[in-house]
Amino acid sequence: MLATKQNVLRRFWYATVRLDDLAAGPRPFTLLGERIVLFLGADGQPAALEDRCPHRTARLSLGWCDKGRVICGYHGWEFDSEGHLARIPQFTEGQALPNAQIRKFHAQARYGYVWVALEQPLADIPAVPEDEDPAFRRIYQHYGRWECSALRLMENSFDQAHIAFVHKGTFGEIDRPRPTRYAIEETDEGFWAETEVRVANPPRAHRVTGDTGEWTVRTMRNAWYMPFCRRLDITYPSGRRHIIFNCATPIDDGAIQVTQLLFRNDTEADCPEQELIDWDAEVLLEDRTMLESTDPDAVLDLARKAEMHMPSDHPGLIMRKRLLALLAAHGEEEVAAA
Repeated sequence: MLATKQNVLRRFWYATVRLDDLAAGPRPFTLLGERIVLFLGADGQPAALEDRCPHRTARLSLGWCDKGRVICGYHGWEFDSEGHLARIPQFTEGQALPNAQIRKFHAQARYGYVWVALEQPLADIPAVPEDEDPAFRRIYQHYGRWECSALRLMENSFDQAHIAFVHKGTFGEIDRPRPTRYAIEETDEGFWAETEVRVANPPRAHRVTGDTGEWTVRTMRNAWYMPFCRRLDITYPSGRRHIIFNCATPIDDGAIQVTQLLFRNDTEADCPEQELIDWDAEVLLEDRTMLESTDPDAVLDLARKAEMHMPSDHPGLIMRKRLLALLAAHGEEEVAAA
């Protein structure tokens, strides 16, 4: 599926840049092929506009901000968070401004990131109740560009068959290749998938899992939110909960921005933040290396691509069927590479 060609995908929220990064001025981002500029408006809330000045088409992200306005670095034209032209410094006082408007996109701050929807959103940003629970700490784990499609990452997140092989260097057990089955509950937003799986527990993971044995058990409640958000809630026998929330934001048809947050019901003394970042970074690198070697155009229609290991109730198949239904409900058909 070529994400930039499916118009309905413009109607969902995607994580873009860290909210704190906007304190230094405007930031560029490319979402579904659209170049946007992100900045803080006069009310202190994030704003998203087309990254193009209507004067000479320069990129507004090359400019700066003042009092909640973004200022073009070419000739100093100023625009407010609604995209309205607010000032031309070469004009005399009282001189009428031309009717110059920049396209505005939906922007919202959540979980420390700026989320953007290019058109009227069909659903809310997925809820993570632990973000407001004092029993949990929020850890910024990963923010980086991957050369693969968003659907590849989402499917991989629910693919138990890859764990023994891709993650043999961290928690996978190469001699236990048969995946466990998910119990799946479909929802309006996507689905929940629950399972329990035995995994390796090397010494460097002992404080992550709270266990000291050579293996441990993950009880997982894994959620998919259409189109490209995932929540993985892992509970270990120790009582530690390791809740990963990530968003695969489509930059274009061949690249995504992967944002990953972690929520833990323990303290820095139980397991230092950097140790948690380093452990999951190692796991992510295993996934990234493999996913970036694949064809970035993950086709939804299985008649066009063989998926031999997936049973009919596999989460990946349900994901593809739901996305095909989403396209059909909005009068679209899958657009994929030849």
